[in-house]
Amino acid sequence: EVQLVESGGGLVQPGGSLRLSCAASGFTFSSTGMSWVRQAPGKGLEWVSSINSDGGYTTYTDSVKGRFTISRDNAKNTLYLQMNSLKPEDTAVYYCRKGSARGQGTQVTVSS
Repeated sequence: EVQLVESGGGLVQPGGSLRLSCAASGFTFSSTGMSWVRQAPGKGLEWVSSINSDGGYTTYTDSVKGRFTISRDNAKNTLYLQMNSLKPEDTAVYYCRKGSARGQGTQVTVSS
């Protein structure tokens, strides 16, 4: 059974940073591309970033390019999202995703 557990969210001021983690189990993590998606209040799911199985290829939605960095540690079965220069519009529940599966999410709130 695929399990994805996100952590690291919280309340941060504009311009601040957070690092999200996603602990994965139930599948061969090191062979699987992964993504982060987010859902802002009252809006649908938005794709944020993806990474291939060995971490050598990453992609980002335009609104986070240059501010967010996706990475992974295949030895620890963990996916990360380093978020810098956070903006109020980054406020959302963030989920890691494998195919159609995603975890329970972690809340990120950017506010002064």
